[in-house]
Amino acid sequence: MADLERKSAELGERPALLLVDMINAFTDPASPLGSDADAVVAANARLLAAFRERGLPVFYTTVVYRSDDQATVFRRRLPALEVLKPCSDAVRVDKRLAPRAGEGLIEKCHASSFFGTDLAKRLQAAAVDSLVVTGLTTSGCVRATVVDGLQHDYPVFVPADAVGDRNAEAHAANLHDMHAKYADVVDSLTVIAALPPREAAG
Repeated sequence: MADLERKSAELGERPALLLVDMINAFTDPASPLGSDADAVVAANARLLAAFRERGLPVFYTTVVYRSDDQATVFRRRLPALEVLKPCSDAVRVDKRLAPRAGEGLIEKCHASSFFGTDLAKRLQAAAVDSLVVTGLTTSGCVRATVVDGLQHDYPVFVPADAVGDRNAEAHAANLHDMHAKYADVVDSLTVIAALPPREAAG
């Protein structure tokens, strides 16, 4: 069955970059949650530099479990999540992408960066009009965040080279599905070329 007809969106004058779970637990291949993500880190670094140069909003997420009653069903299903303890190296943003002062770091317990967090309020306060979602993993927290971004009425863009997954087939299938319904799947260079100049970004 063919995909539904769709129309491409455009980045607004104040897009935000949202790096989903670019933390050591996911970027370190030795971690039970990790994979070989060097190329994804490099693409995120390019995007970060471009957003910072233009003074555009940047947000990060991490996953932290501070008590036994948080995300109990999710954690029972995926025991590897238990490495995500407060103050552990696992929950820290990969140092190659370390946040700067003023770049928000949002803690979450579930897949979507919106669920149970103040992300929506932060985006509104920053006058964000579109989202560029990157990170790990494509089939999990990235996809959940993309769907919720659309449901918060943001045009969403996913740079395919700036997201990754432990499963190549899941990565490809979810990119296809997100592009079919929820977001414009492009590449990091296309996003950078479409960013507003610093003057428009304010």
